[in-house]
Amino acid sequence: MNADDIPFTLRLAKDARDLRAAQRLRYRVFVQELGGSGPLVDHDAQIEQDEFDPYFDHLLLIDPRRDAEALEDVVGVYRLLPSDRLALSGRFYSESEYDLTALKTSGRRLLELGRSCVHPDYRGGTAMFHLWNALAEYVLDRQIEVLFGVASFHGTNIAALAQPLAYLHHHHLAPAALRVVARPEHALAMDLIPIEKLDRKAALAGTPALIKAYLRLGGFVGQGAWLDHAFNTTDVCLVMDTEKMSAKHREFYLRKQAREA
Repeated sequence: MNADDIPFTLRLAKDARDLRAAQRLRYRVFVQELGGSGPLVDHDAQIEQDEFDPYFDHLLLIDPRRDAEALEDVVGVYRLLPSDRLALSGRFYSESEYDLTALKTSGRRLLELGRSCVHPDYRGGTAMFHLWNALAEYVLDRQIEVLFGVASFHGTNIAALAQPLAYLHHHHLAPAALRVVARPEHALAMDLIPIEKLDRKAALAGTPALIKAYLRLGGFVGQGAWLDHAFNTTDVCLVMDTEKMSAKHREFYLRKQAREA
């Protein structure tokens, strides 16, 4: 059976075991693979966790053939926080890096996305497609209007990231009404290269697949990047208005909604 034929299960985490399995996958990807860390990372238990985990929904992609008791069955994860739960968490995770005033005062239903990852053995197949389909259902069920969250470039070598960051700034900057702004303490201006000197091919080649996927759906980026030295990443804040999605994906949402009506 190849990866595309796996009878995946998709659901929200329902108990402590599910959450631990998600955190185990996050440890493998963000700590072991990408070299990240954090104050609550448990290296002995191989768990990547933070203080926000109890307040988020955790969307799980599960391969039922793998060992659930050993926490190996979760092979993809998305962390989700709808704005109507903000009173419980106190703030959005992204607020440590970005001023979200534009979004929080918009009066619209928000959903923060984060900690998205897929086990390396499942990349390049349908795993991310399944996660995105389940995310679409979550968004429709809760009538979410704006999705946002931090996405990362690996490393903090600014020279290596100049082309993709400048390309995002010049071509995909969020409109003023949705433009979040990087907090100054670790902010990096993204207009590192003048627009006339951009190399589009190099810029796109240096942009992670997840970020490019959001852009294809009509997503934007906030103003400025954020240097996250603890996680060894350079972060951008992606924002997507579901009313202004690309026509193709908007039709996908409407078709799904019609089937479920």
